[in-house]
Amino acid sequence: MNFTRWSARLPGTQRRAAARTDLVVSPDRRGEGSVPAARAERPADETPCAPAVDDLPTREVLDRIPALVALVQGPEHRIAYVNDAYAAAFGARPVGEPAREALPELEELGLLPLLDQVLRSRKPRTVKSRKAAGGRSYTITCTPVDISAAAEAAGASGPVDGKAGGAAARGGVLVFAADVTDHAEAAERLRASERRQRETAVTLQRSLLPQELEQPDDLRIAAVYHPGGTEAAVGGDWYDVITLGGGRTALVIGDVMGRGVRAAAVMGQLRTAVRAYARLDLPPHEVLQLLDGLAAEIDANQIATCVYAVHDPNEGRLMYASAGHLPILVRDENGTVLRTDEPTGPPLGTGGWMHASGSVPLGPGSTAVLYTDGLVERRDADLDEGIASLEQALAGATGTPQVVCDRLVRSAGVTADHDDDVAVLVLQHPARTGSDGELFRNAALELLGGVEAAPRARAFASGVLTSWRFPPELHDLGVLAASELVANSLQHGTPPMRLRLRRTDRRLIVEVTDGDDHLPRRRHAEPADESGRGIAIVATIASSWGSRRAPGGGKSVWCEFVLPRAS
Repeated sequence: MNFTRWSARLPGTQRRAAARTDLVVSPDRRGEGSVPAARAERPADETPCAPAVDDLPTREVLDRIPALVALVQGPEHRIAYVNDAYAAAFGARPVGEPAREALPELEELGLLPLLDQVLRSRKPRTVKSRKAAGGRSYTITCTPVDISAAAEAAGASGPVDGKAGGAAARGGVLVFAADVTDHAEAAERLRASERRQRETAVTLQRSLLPQELEQPDDLRIAAVYHPGGTEAAVGGDWYDVITLGGGRTALVIGDVMGRGVRAAAVMGQLRTAVRAYARLDLPPHEVLQLLDGLAAEIDANQIATCVYAVHDPNEGRLMYASAGHLPILVRDENGTVLRTDEPTGPPLGTGGWMHASGSVPLGPGSTAVLYTDGLVERRDADLDEGIASLEQALAGATGTPQVVCDRLVRSAGVTADHDDDVAVLVLQHPARTGSDGELFRNAALELLGGVEAAPRARAFASGVLTSWRFPPELHDLGVLAASELVANSLQHGTPPMRLRLRRTDRRLIVEVTDGDDHLPRRRHAEPADESGRGIAIVATIASSWGSRRAPGGGKSVWCEFVLPRAS
């Protein structure tokens, strides 16, 4: 066995070898006063040099190595030799005894099967960072050797297995164990730190997501969030559902590029901003414009994708705007899946882009899916393939929104060790029939203006609310609200005008639209003022009220009344 490679690692080896080489004079430099190297004599005052490693017996080299070395032979792995470092770590070991009885530490480290493999295959094997009973960690290499030569070189005298001639007939394994305790402990501290950071990010991420989704009257909604596996840092995926009033609902899903606590924190700021901007009841593309500027202010180096959509049950459509996000998928009542396409703008935080709104039908019986890229993006496949697979899964996914969520996640192969965050938001516009359908009614009246508009509106509202069998108190409040909103539109708005009454299983909605863009505001009217009290009256008697500009021009002013449970 050649231990020259090991000798370079022993302290002082290179210096001693150099000193030994210096005693030899090259033949080309022999001249007057020179002596042959073989006859060179050391000056009397020169300290004798220690022998070089190459001059030492193999056993003495092995004894000097700080790593643990053991030599075993035969199918029972009988001990042929252990070096001083091995004995210091685990105690003296009797030569000739089987490893299973005499080397219990090898069994604790799981090395006995490995010794069998090495002996059979005659190929070396290495295991990394195995912890022994004493708490030390070792990286261990088992190498096949010629036991007869190795045992002789190591200084084993006679047959080490107790049988005559046994040493020469059997193969052996050299066990070389390097102490890596410091490295293992440092790696464990690093892993523990990474685990704590990931747990912090996951906790922050989950705390910033809605703890309970708002459930609008007209939609059924469910969502799921799966953080990436333990090897993946948590990202900035988020979703939200925001009830806008007047029967309308905003839905948002987004993904902050980046990982860890920073991405989760940026996500939280964007989600909070979306809820604030949504209260302005702006068109989807205007909400994204505001978010775009805010994202650049939060962190100019961090961008995010986002889809913001608004559902209006009166229109039967989903208005949306996208900032670099994946397309919404919609399955209609017949099972056909539609993928929204344009318009799509660049991600939030890039600036300098005018986003645009689009729309997609979402009538009764339809299901829409908003999702992040972790659901469809794979390293070994094109993104369009992932979206196409999701379309196929959605076409066959029926049941409640939560069931659809779970089926889509399973069909995408998302597991606990998935390499990316996944967020999915599913909304259904159920088709209601029978008694359930009776709880959702609509009635509208076109108004051309003039002095007869207000009386017509009051009479229409009274007749509709009576047919819907509302109790007298709610009937009167609804008629009063309709009268005040129409009067406000007649005074401050322009034709065409429309009064719409809508009931759900939870509330009555009164809405008036006209062609003027100026939004009303609640103001304090002095006793002598002849106007300015209409909106104040509506705000006082209704559960909530609001106004918004219509995409095609004009405005809508609405108020809501919560229905008694008995209704």
